[in-house]
Order: sequence, then C-alpha cells, then structure tokens
Amino acid sequence: MVEKESKKKWNFEGNFHGEQKTASPPITVRGILYMIMRSLNKDDDRPIIPLGHGDPSAFPCFRTSAAAEDAVVDALRSARYNSYSPTVGILPARRAIAGYLSHDLPYNLSPDDVYLTVGCSNAIEVIIEALARPGANILFPRPGFPYYDVRAACSNLEVRHYDLLPDKGWEVDLEAVEALSDENTVAMVIINPGNPCGNVYSPQHLEKIAEKARKLGILVIADEVYEQITFGSTKFVPMAAFAATVPVITLGSVSKRWIVPGWRLGWLVTCDPTAALKNSGLIERITECLEVTTDPATFIQAAIPQILEKTKEEFYSNIIAILRRCADICFDRLQEIPCITCPSKPEGSMFLMVKLNLELLDDIGDDMEFCIKLAEEESVVVLPGVAVGMKNWLRVTFACDHSCLEDGLGRMKAFYQRHAKKH
Repeated sequence: MVEKESKKKWNFEGNFHGEQKTASPPITVRGILYMIMRSLNKDDDRPIIPLGHGDPSAFPCFRTSAAAEDAVVDALRSARYNSYSPTVGILPARRAIAGYLSHDLPYNLSPDDVYLTVGCSNAIEVIIEALARPGANILFPRPGFPYYDVRAACSNLEVRHYDLLPDKGWEVDLEAVEALSDENTVAMVIINPGNPCGNVYSPQHLEKIAEKARKLGILVIADEVYEQITFGSTKFVPMAAFAATVPVITLGSVSKRWIVPGWRLGWLVTCDPTAALKNSGLIERITECLEVTTDPATFIQAAIPQILEKTKEEFYSNIIAILRRCADICFDRLQEIPCITCPSKPEGSMFLMVKLNLELLDDIGDDMEFCIKLAEEESVVVLPGVAVGMKNWLRVTFACDHSCLEDGLGRMKAFYQRHAKKH
C-alpha cells in the first residue's frame, strides 16, 4: 500500500516551478537573519551577539514594566476575557488608546477611530489590503521595512520606492515622491522614528510631507511603532498632528515601548478630522478587511487600559537612558572600524544604518557575504542592508545589554582587521 501511495500523482506542490521558478523569494528580516545564523560556528564557545534583531526582551535590562505584567495577570484572572473579541477590538482598550494618542494631538481621537490588530504587522496587512485595487500603486521608503513589500505583493499592489537621504538625517526625498506619483498612487508610508535608520523627523519636515501628500491627493500611512522612543535633540511628533492637512493612518503597538513584541497587540488608527477617509469609503473597507483576519488575544486587549494608566514614567525614562547609552556606544565604536561609515548618530528607535566600504576589504564581495562571514568567524549577527533596500550597507541594532554590545562591536573590529586589504 505504501509503495502504491508513493507513485500516486497529487495535484499540489510547493510553488517553486513553472513561472515562479525564476521569481525571487520574498525578503523578510526574519528570513535573512535565519539564513545568516545557519553560518554560525557551532564550535565557537563565545556567546552569540544578536545585533540584527528588533527584540531586546531577552536582555534583563529591557524587562517590561511591572504594571504591564500585573495588568495582564489581572485581566486573565478576572475570567471576563476568555471569549472572542469584537472585530475592531474591545471598547475599553480602544478608548484607552484613543486617549493615549490624543495627548500629543490638537484634537481628540474617538474609540471609533481605533482598530486593534495582532501586532503592527497585522495593521500593515489590513491597510495594504484595504487600499489595493487594480492599477493602484503605493510609495514605500528606501531603506525601509521589507514586510510592507511582501504584503503589497500579496495584495497585487504596485510598489514604488522613494529614497531617504542619509546626508540629510534620512529625510524623505520629497522631489522623488512627487516624481514617482501619478493618478493611481494611493498612499505613501513613513516610518518615524525610523527603522532601519534611527532618525526622528522634525515637525517642519513632517509638515512638508503633509503638504506634498495633500498636493498629490494621497494619504500618509505613519508607522509609529517606535513612537516616543527618542533620545536625541529631536522630539517625536506624531504625523496625525497634521491630519487637518492630509488624512493619516497611524500604525502602532505595545511591542517596542513596553518591550513585549510577543504579546502581539497593535493598532490601526484613522486620523480623519476632515472626514476625508470616511467619505472615501476607506474606513468601511478597513472594517471589512478586519473581519477576515484573526483578532488579538482578548485578555491582552483588556490589559491595555491598566498598562497605559499605571506604567510609571520611571520605566519609560529608564528604557530611554539605556538606549541612549547603547546608541552612543554603537556610534562611537563603529567609527573605529575603517570600512564602516555612519552618516548620522541615531536619535530614536533601536537601529542605525552604516555604509560598507568594500574597497578596504579582501575576499568580501558584498554586504551579505560580510554578514555571513562575520557570523561564521565571530558569532556576531547583523542585518545586511540588502534586506532593507540598501545594498552594501548594514543595519545594526544597539538594543541590547551594553556589555554584550561592546563585545559584539569589538569582534566586528577584529573581523575587519583580519579581512583588511593589505597595501
């Protein structure tokens, strides 16, 4: 019977043949990092240094607040949140998030403006699918977060990339935005504070973005998953502060500010004081898309009001102090490596982008090879720039214990010295 079954012709197969055979697989940060980690030397007794991740929760210094932990325990033990969630999320959580985000706005958000999602990734899926229509295109930043490109491909939404300008603090190239846009462009995405660049946009630059988007008739999707995680001279200002000029969709989550990415609680917020989104039918479409996705865990939703109300300022300021110190260490140590150039010191998020000078290196052809050999020889994992749209750059994470960071950057320096081109 088994032998007969092995000869049976089935009508399914992995999608690697025919027209798809020459297509590139989707690029994801996780996929690239997993591939690089396969190069780690199992005989190296030193600890692996993870400078490519966006999840510092494994380090004790980045433990979430006691208030957040207590809120989840209280919600779970109440036995009131074991049922399915409403499509848009439970009302107390939406009300709390509306109030939390309204603190920095010239108007008040309503709970009806807030839609809860399974992390920010699910919020990305929902807004991309809601905007997709035949012939439409959308503008993404380069460098950027590759998950946007993956989701746009799934929704058959054409992607056009505008550049961020490293010599101008990674500001948006607004001339490129206008040149790329046409009557079928539906939106542009900005990520602020920046992943992967560590930049924070000034209110003046955000205002220019709003005015350009208004001129082009497109909405702004503001990915603010790193909101309030700033430690430089530029204060975080939400894009929704300019929603009277251009309609804004804000995406966020508890993942980064509270260091709990595994809790998978995010939000999509319609910032629409002029009712442009409502009148277009987009809000109705967002709800339709949510109806065919899964909901975040109800007890995590229920914990949100208590998390927002009872987390002490001391927790936030401590996390910022750690990140500031680590950003300083990372920026200073990387400048000691001649083949690496840092365009600017990070002011927010948990990353910075650095450029590789391959002419100073022997036997390394590109950023991917650099990262693979670095993992193999030094047990240090960083993300090649090609993963975020910038070939021969690197994205380096500084959100880890400072001693671990010092160790990893020291190994990177030793790696350079071993591979430096001899004159």
